[in-house]
Amino acid sequence: MARANMPKAAAPSQRGTPIDAIVIGASAGGIEALSTLLPALPARLHAAVIIVLHLPRERPSLLAEIFKAKCVRPVSEAQDKEPVAPGAVYFAPPDYHLLIDKGLQGAPQLALSADELVNFSRPAIDVLFESAADIYRERLLGIILTGANQDGAIGLRAVQTFGGMALVQRPADAPAPLMPESAIKLCPTARVLTLEQIAGLLRTLEDGNAMDISHATD
Repeated sequence: MARANMPKAAAPSQRGTPIDAIVIGASAGGIEALSTLLPALPARLHAAVIIVLHLPRERPSLLAEIFKAKCVRPVSEAQDKEPVAPGAVYFAPPDYHLLIDKGLQGAPQLALSADELVNFSRPAIDVLFESAADIYRERLLGIILTGANQDGAIGLRAVQTFGGMALVQRPADAPAPLMPESAIKLCPTARVLTLEQIAGLLRTLEDGNAMDISHATD
């Protein structure tokens, strides 16, 4: 799958720009991590939340049903060509890459692809993050959580390259540290935080507020 046409790397963003979208990637241990983060989303959340969690490709996903009861925001499985709604939470379906592209009116929409596996995965975190970075640029927040492969590292670098913010779960706290470790290696300026610290930042995203990570403690 083609990579985004990246500009010259932007300086890491820490404050001042409102967040229109949040992309989250996780694998092994991800349901437990998301069970800390998604309930922290505020009722007046402006940003859409789009999630890739590595899943068995041959079975239906129950993630949307699981998290509907945990979140105050609407949760659903992503549908092809569905407009991205502010404050909505979307999960990638099994065996499809989930991307963000522009709809007929230029507004962001979800897109599903059955292209080849990326990092042995479909859906792949890199695919979502790179496409979202190209659409949302400095108004994007990327979060890499626990996982047992390197998927997401290149995508998180794309988020930063386009001027967005990057957060990574602290590897020492992750059940599977390889994914956050790989993201940190490729994105050394990403902020490394505990799940509780990331949840605390998400709680501040009400009514289109800008996220300020300058005072978050690593």
